[in-house]
Amino acid sequence: MQRTLKTVRYLRDAGYEPVVLTVEAGAFPSTDASLAADIPEGVEVIRTTAPDPITAYGRLSGKGADAVPTGAVSGAGIMSKLALWARANVFLPDARVGWVPFAKHAGRRILGRAERAQEAFAAVLTSGPPHSVHLVGRRLQRTGVPWVADFRDPWTEINFYGDLPMSRAARAVDRWMERRVLQGADAVTTVSPTWARLLTEQGDLPSSKVTVVHNGVDEADLGAAAGVAVRDDAFALTHVGSFYATRDPLAVWEAVRRLREAGEAEKLVIRLVGRVDESVRQSAEAAGVPVEVVPYVPHEEAVREQARAGLLLLSIEPFAADRGMITGKLYEYLASGRPVLGVGPVGGDAAALLVETRGGVLLARDDIGGIADAIRRHYDAWAGGTPLDGAPWEAVVPYTRRAQTARLAEVIRGLARRSAR
Repeated sequence: MQRTLKTVRYLRDAGYEPVVLTVEAGAFPSTDASLAADIPEGVEVIRTTAPDPITAYGRLSGKGADAVPTGAVSGAGIMSKLALWARANVFLPDARVGWVPFAKHAGRRILGRAERAQEAFAAVLTSGPPHSVHLVGRRLQRTGVPWVADFRDPWTEINFYGDLPMSRAARAVDRWMERRVLQGADAVTTVSPTWARLLTEQGDLPSSKVTVVHNGVDEADLGAAAGVAVRDDAFALTHVGSFYATRDPLAVWEAVRRLREAGEAEKLVIRLVGRVDESVRQSAEAAGVPVEVVPYVPHEEAVREQARAGLLLLSIEPFAADRGMITGKLYEYLASGRPVLGVGPVGGDAAALLVETRGGVLLARDDIGGIADAIRRHYDAWAGGTPLDGAPWEAVVPYTRRAQTARLAEVIRGLARRSAR
C-alpha cells in the first residue's frame, strides 16, 4: 500500500495527475487511517464493491482479521486446510480476483469519461500483489492506453509460493497468466535488480522492458522523528513492522543469549513493534533478555520507534527469490540514521544496498558469531555514550519516494515517445 500511496503523492511533481481505482472495503491484516492524509488534495479516488472470500472465511472460522495471510500461509485445522486449498487451486491468481470484473467495468467508464472530455490518460498502472490487478490492466490496455505492470513482489516466485498446495494444473495456469501479463504489458517495473532479471527471464522479455523503481522513503514522513534521541535507559535491538514466523531470526536470538551468558550486553532489550507471530515472540523470549512487544502503531510512531533504536533488526526469510527481497522498511531504517543489522542472503540486493549507503551489515542466517560481534560492537559504543550512526542522509537521497516516482514517470514518458514514433 505504501508504494502505491507514495506514487500517487508524488506523480503530480513528475507531471501527471493520478486517478485511483480501488476497492470500497475488504479484509486486511492491519489498517492505518492516518495514512489517508497522504492522499493529495483533489486526487480522485474511485472505489468499487468486490466479493471478498477472505472476509467470508474470517467470519465462518471466527478468526476475523486474523484470517488474512500476512506474508506466509498456514493450514492448521481442517477448515484452514480446505480454505488454503481453495485459495491455491480455485482463486487464481489470488483470493482478490473477484474484484477484477468490477474494476474492469469501472476502469472502462473512467477512460470513456476522459475520452468524452477530450482528455487522455498517459498510462494505466497496476501494482501487485494481488497480481489479479494485472488482469484489469490487460483489459484496459485494449482501449489504446499504455499499460505499466508494477511488481512489488514476484508472482510465481513470491516468498510463500512453495507452501501453497497447488495442483500441477493450477501451477500451469498461474504461470500462463503470469507470462501473458509480462509479455502483454507495455512496460514492467519492480523493486530490485534481482527481481528485474527474474521477471525478464519469466516473461522472456528484452531487458529494456523491465525497470527497477525502488520503494524508497518519503522525506515528509521523517519529521515525526525530529528531536527523538536514541534510547539511553536500554540498548534496544528493534524490529519495526510485521514479523512473520518465516522470518524468525533464530541465530540473532542465540547470539543475544550467548552475549548475556558471557556477562555482556546487560542492558540489551529486544523490541518488536507491529504484528508479531507468536512463535517469533517465544523465540525472542528464549534468549533470556527483556522482550518488549508493541502492537501495530500508526506510521508516525513507527518512525519514532526507529529513531530510538540502538540497532535496527532486518530479517529476510529464505525462499527461491530471496536475493531480490528489499523490504520497504529497509529504506525507512536507512533514513532514520540508525544502524541496521540484517540477516538473510549475503549476496542479495538488500546486502548491496546496506553496503552502498553505509547503513549497516547483512549477515548469513546461521552466522551466530558474526551477529554476536556486530551486536557487541554497537552495544559497546552505546554504553560508552557514542552510539554508532547508520546511513548518512546524502546516501539515502537517491532512494526517496520523490526520486523513485520520477523514475516511474520516465517509464511512462518513454511509452509516450514510443507511441509517437
